[in-house]
Amino acid sequence: MSTDPQVALKILDPRLRGWGFPHWGSAEAAGLDLHACLDTPLILEPGGPPVLVSAGFAMRIGEPGWCGLIVPRSGLGHRGLVLGNTVGIIDADYDGPVTVSAWNRNPPSGVGGAIVIAPGDRLAQLVFVRVARPGFTFVDDLIAPNARGAGGFGSTGVAATVVAFNPEPSDGRDVRGESRSGEVGRRRD
Repeated sequence: MSTDPQVALKILDPRLRGWGFPHWGSAEAAGLDLHACLDTPLILEPGGPPVLVSAGFAMRIGEPGWCGLIVPRSGLGHRGLVLGNTVGIIDADYDGPVTVSAWNRNPPSGVGGAIVIAPGDRLAQLVFVRVARPGFTFVDDLIAPNARGAGGFGSTGVAATVVAFNPEPSDGRDVRGESRSGEVGRRRD
């Protein structure tokens, strides 16, 4: 018995079927390919405003423990195409058309240039993920201070952590106290 949701799809652009939608890029791909449902090629100029591009369908996930994330395709991102809001979130109760906010992050003068998106191009990916909605406890103080504390952006640095390798720990367990399975090393602080 599958616990994956059955997502309701309504095709808004009949060309999607001819482009192979719905389609994952490989047997184990996480992201469902989203096509640019355009009538003519779209030219995204460097540093220009983001443009909403129709994905050609509407959807409803309908399961409260799930959401959809619209994420960029790695090859296009490397060429300068990013999503206008970095990641689009589709809530389980949304039941409208899917659009992709596309933006060319290349500088107006420099390497990269304009990005052309043709009708049918695979523009982004839709990934379905489980959502946790935790309960909250209001407290006067956070429980146990730790080494990290309130350190935020950059507080842990960027340098690699030195890890001592011990291929045969004497007790046969890893640093969490669990049985070892494929352990690489033990951290020594």
